[in-house]
Amino acid sequence: MAQIKVTLIKSTIGRVEKQQATVAALGLNKVGASKIHEDNAVIRGMIEKVSHLVKVEEVK
Repeated sequence: MAQIKVTLIKSTIGRVEKQQATVAALGLNKVGASKIHEDNAVIRGMIEKVSHLVKVEEVK
């Protein structure tokens, strides 16, 4: 299965609580932190909600 790398590029300070919780659920806690996830509908939905805060790359 394909994998994606999610990197937090903007701070969650001052963001809506739901967005902060979504970023935390993705396993990101500091700006610049990265996490590799399986590419599935659940993760893609979470990324869609905080797309303005994260950068997504495909991992081979």
